[in-house]
Amino acid sequence: MAIPAAQSPMKLMALQLLLWHSALWTVQEATPLGPASSLPQSFLLKCLEQVRKIQGDGAALQEKLVSECATYKLCHPEELVLLRHSLGIPWAPLSSCSSQAPQLTGCLSQLHSSLFLYQGLLQALEGISPELGPTLDTLQLDIADFATTIWQQMEDLGMAPALQPTQGAMPAFTSAFQRRAGGVLVASHLQRFLELAYRVLRHLAQS
Repeated sequence: MAIPAAQSPMKLMALQLLLWHSALWTVQEATPLGPASSLPQSFLLKCLEQVRKIQGDGAALQEKLVSECATYKLCHPEELVLLRHSLGIPWAPLSSCSSQAPQLTGCLSQLHSSLFLYQGLLQALEGISPELGPTLDTLQLDIADFATTIWQQMEDLGMAPALQPTQGAMPAFTSAFQRRAGGVLVASHLQRFLELAYRVLRHLAQS
């Protein structure tokens, strides 16, 4: 159903509130890792720099997606809720980075696995629109670089598993609506994950 132009700002506000509430538990679940870290300061500072870079890429993608949704009268908040459940777009929790039960090995492993997950989700969005193609490519490359940084540090500390994780089944976006709405959800999830990862890494760098 088409949205009158005058209602678009209200719809966008409702969309932002919906996405904020749907991701809130992720931010609350994993407060910064407690003190005690054998991670090199150079590694932590490099990770923080990489997170900031990806946040900038992700914000650009999110802005373009929300703008397209408003232009084409898509991505109603109610439809996004249904789509998230029907497509099974996964979350990337960082429970091992919680201050209540700090696990350095588990935290690094979850960071790496989460980045690997978002690589797959972004790949599933390929073809969403020609205008977004370069932004998606840049985002995937930056996420891959960040994942490599974490994996190399895990290897240096003798924490890396024998094999890197394999990509599981990703959502299948079968229509223009699903790709745009799914893109909004993926971009929002990614930004929430990055906010949390930044808090954890900054806490470790300052401890």
